[in-house]
Amino acid sequence: MKNFKELKVWVKAHQLTLAVYRATSTFPAAELYGLTSQARRSCASIPANIAEGCGRNGDAELCRFLQIAMGSASELEYHLLLARDLNFHPSFRIRISD
Repeated sequence: MKNFKELKVWVKAHQLTLAVYRATSTFPAAELYGLTSQARRSCASIPANIAEGCGRNGDAELCRFLQIAMGSASELEYHLLLARDLNFHPSFRIRISD
């Protein structure tokens, strides 16, 4: 078992999740159960799957959960593109510090 909190990828994914939660707090109230929820769930899934993979036995299972996390990252990318194109955020940029 690996300590997920020591992985740079998990730290970055956690920072991204916090940033997405902040950004989506300005989305229209009508989107609370739509795009806001979808973006938050797909984003939170990224660090959650990394953590779960670290809690499993073996690199093969870790790799499988990292692939799932990548799928969630692709889903989030689309949600953020859609939010941008719908003008849900004035200057929609998610910044992750190093």
